[in-house]
Amino acid sequence: MSLNLSSHARRTLNVSLLLAALATALPQAGQAQVTAFKQAVAEQASQSDGIAAFYRTRNFEPIWTGPGADHLARREALLEALAMAEVHGLPASRYDADGLVSMMRSAQSSRDRGAVEVALSRAFMAYAHDIQTGILTPAKVVSAIKREVPLRDPAATLTALTTGDPRAVIRALAPKSQEYSRLVKEKLTLERKLLQGGWGPVVKTTKLEPGQSGPDVVSLRNRLIAMGYMAHSAAATYDSEVRDAVMSFQSDHGLLSDGIVGADTLGALNVGVEERLQSVLVAMERERWMNLPEGLGKRHVLVNLTDFTAKIIDDGKVTFETRSVIGATGPDRETPEFSDVMEHMVVNPSWYVPRSIVVNEYLPLLRSNAGSVSHLEITDSRGRRVNRGQGFSQYTASSFPFSMRQPPGPRNALGQVKFMFPNKYNIYLHDTPSKNLFDREVRAYSHGCIRLNDPQDFAYALLAVQTNDPQGLFQSRLRSGAESRINLETPVPVHLVYRTAFTSAKGRTSYRNDIYGRDARIWSALSNAGVALPSQGS
Repeated sequence: MSLNLSSHARRTLNVSLLLAALATALPQAGQAQVTAFKQAVAEQASQSDGIAAFYRTRNFEPIWTGPGADHLARREALLEALAMAEVHGLPASRYDADGLVSMMRSAQSSRDRGAVEVALSRAFMAYAHDIQTGILTPAKVVSAIKREVPLRDPAATLTALTTGDPRAVIRALAPKSQEYSRLVKEKLTLERKLLQGGWGPVVKTTKLEPGQSGPDVVSLRNRLIAMGYMAHSAAATYDSEVRDAVMSFQSDHGLLSDGIVGADTLGALNVGVEERLQSVLVAMERERWMNLPEGLGKRHVLVNLTDFTAKIIDDGKVTFETRSVIGATGPDRETPEFSDVMEHMVVNPSWYVPRSIVVNEYLPLLRSNAGSVSHLEITDSRGRRVNRGQGFSQYTASSFPFSMRQPPGPRNALGQVKFMFPNKYNIYLHDTPSKNLFDREVRAYSHGCIRLNDPQDFAYALLAVQTNDPQGLFQSRLRSGAESRINLETPVPVHLVYRTAFTSAKGRTSYRNDIYGRDARIWSALSNAGVALPSQGS
């Protein structure tokens, strides 16, 4: 069922007709039949620990199928929500609202009513789970997503439904973030555009720039108009209006905003509505995975891997932003996704070389030349420096017993500071001496950690809440040349995310390339779960 205006109207009409029948659809049991009803509830609920626990606490009394107005209100609220599930990118078939109504209409006995009772609770919990914390289990789709989804307690969720206004309780299930609300809005906009035929013909050329004219410029102009970057125009020249629209488009898509339509800009311009809509649906699912009851944090660090940026966000506003370099493509270098808490920074850090780099990159060099990679210290299990004179040709990747460390200094791989949020993946944010990489649009070159373009300013921004002179504090430690730890008095949540579609409060939705191919796998899994794009004429 697609989401054009007529389908919304059909859905509303269908729900109204169904609800009109509900008041008489469920036969009410007499006192003698209570035991049969409760026994049926107990049997049906036993398939779900959370639902069973909820009904045990209330002695298997109903919340959906009783005679009171509150029971009818819950049924109405649930069916209304299920009818609108597709607004949130959820597959309505997953909840089988028609099957629920059929069960209610055909219920004849107390046992039937008990089965209906639990079926409604199951449907509600399935919907609540999906809209609160997502349809998918992230790590089962992409192993590099290490995120722990904040699942809610089923008994508590059902209890909330019985103690509050059911429509308000159900509305509150969806993520409350502004990002989620804006993604839903973008989804509906793209669906309407898709049903209208999309953005029109693609731009078939190799390069366009200001001053040109002709049919290719007209094709570019028309596509920019359809995308909302230009007002309607009959001009056939690449004038200042077209250039400004191109620059705005480039900014929204993470491209160099030079007003010239080259290969990268053409590639982004010619992406279809369907693909952008898929990105938004994936982003909505990802937002549900991060629907933490406590939120992302009053102050938090957000690193969007696809955008190659790291931001400090205070009270929902970006207060600091810098470019970043992330892990290179490939299974052993891609930066994982997870959330943790930054506790401290290390000024003049040592680089303790990860074991994978030691044995895969440096050991082959040492085996052929014991004096290679001389900027690194080789140490034993007690931290003592190893004499290179005996060579290393006798060792393999599995038998090499030593560690490697690069002391603080101007050539240190971590630069002058690293920011620590201790985690088992050995991922952190840090400085780098390789500054040239930050000038590139695509910045995926590291072994997995996140390199920052402006690490000292990042440090000042973090320290500003705990000292009147953050720059002085940091620089005094830096000048000492010694490795030094500065604790954050208030630890800061860090969220490493991967969003190919994301929004801002004032701008259009921005899109980025799926550099690791993760969103393609997530979309495939969502599609297999029943999420579908609307089709023209449906």
